[in-house]
Amino acid sequence: MIKKLFAWWDGATIGALFDIAKGGVKVGEDEQGNQYFEEKVAKSGSADGVKRRWVVYHGVAEASRVPSDWHGWLHHTFEEPPTTTPLKRQTFEQDHLPNMTGTPLAYRPKGSLSRGGETPKQIYDAWTPDA
Repeated sequence: MIKKLFAWWDGATIGALFDIAKGGVKVGEDEQGNQYFEEKVAKSGSADGVKRRWVVYHGVAEASRVPSDWHGWLHHTFEEPPTTTPLKRQTFEQDHLPNMTGTPLAYRPKGSLSRGGETPKQIYDAWTPDA
């Protein structure tokens, strides 16, 4: 319980869990184990009677771990969740990858200091004003 008070980045906060337990219903789960919830009844103060939607992350709370179909549902782009009406996968689409910034798997281009490589050679001449 103490961990839930101070470790908001690891799962849901106590407030979110309370809201979900009080008036939410589980809608589905994605392939990464993230769980998705929606209010049973829209609150009277909500804009246009829109129901709130939540994601409870499986592990670290990183928004880039939400796949595009669930992202669309969370933001009310799609009315039906992917468990009911899955998105048609296009031939050019790749599997979802989370944001790797700050990890050993982050993209480091040629010449990057963190890559430890050699900086690329200068391919231009610096401009100097006429005296």
